[in-house]
Amino acid sequence: MDQSTLTGRLLVAAPLLQEDSFRRSVVFVVDDAADGTLGVILNRPLELPVEEIVTAWSTYASSPAVMFSGGPVGTDSGIALGRAIPDEAPPGWSPLEGVRPGTGLEEVGLVDLDGPPEVLGSCLGALRVFAGYAGWSVGQLAGEIEEGAWFVVDAFSDDLFGGDPEGLWSRVLRRQGGRLALLSTYPDDPTMN
Repeated sequence: MDQSTLTGRLLVAAPLLQEDSFRRSVVFVVDDAADGTLGVILNRPLELPVEEIVTAWSTYASSPAVMFSGGPVGTDSGIALGRAIPDEAPPGWSPLEGVRPGTGLEEVGLVDLDGPPEVLGSCLGALRVFAGYAGWSVGQLAGEIEEGAWFVVDAFSDDLFGGDPEGLWSRVLRRQGGRLALLSTYPDDPTMN
């Protein structure tokens, strides 16, 4: 299998991408394969506690312990990302295939929410649960990146599980330096500038 160029990376929406689903979003790419790309939006917390949807997992959910809108596709299904404690690969946790070594994301994987949380939960250092996902067909995302709708940047574990998801878009752009750092201050509504 060829190593993915996008799995484990972030897609940061360009300021001019105004589609409601992706406006100022930061998407973590979970799988970039020959048949398309799947990711979850990291900065769309919902006002819905994890305990109301997957009660048994709420103890293990990272703060804020709410559901996140992972994207506009499959909103009635859930995807969970977890960071396994080093040297433990618990059953019900699957590492992401294609993550580049040395990124610090080798311990990040998918969590089977149908598995027993009392077994798997204690092996996780962090957990985030998403309702829905973002998906692109073959070639679709490459076209959007080429058009300038997305910036592709490196991800850090704190991006996935940090406590201030609403500020993630600006933080990720700012740490890139140069032109992207300048875009982090782009006004929410340029007509009000």
